[in-house]
Amino acid sequence: MIAPIFPVCAASAAVTDLLGDNPVRIYPFGVQDDNIVYPYAVWQNIPGGGPENFLNQRPDADMFSLQIDIYANTPDEAIAVAEAMRDAIEVKANIVRWGNQTRDPETLRYRYSFDVDWIVNR
Repeated sequence: MIAPIFPVCAASAAVTDLLGDNPVRIYPFGVQDDNIVYPYAVWQNIPGGGPENFLNQRPDADMFSLQIDIYANTPDEAIAVAEAMRDAIEVKANIVRWGNQTRDPETLRYRYSFDVDWIVNR
């Protein structure tokens, strides 16, 4: 049970213009390999999701809460990716939190974070 974040974002020309198309640099958290190309995005499920439960039948939808983190060489690049992903995601799901903007002290790369609540019909 996974929210369709990758296919939705990979179908967006604005996203693939920034994150490539072979591969599209959107990874489940922890899957990004050692050959890092910036910018890229990672996502992970966070607490808050679950099935839409009923008393008289099985759930007909699942809700996912996701955290998306974008890593880039510059703040402007991170914001551009966030905007492109926002525009792709908002037609399918709801952005519920704009998160931190930070700079990693080790890599000196910039990070932009936001959260999404996504309802997926079964």
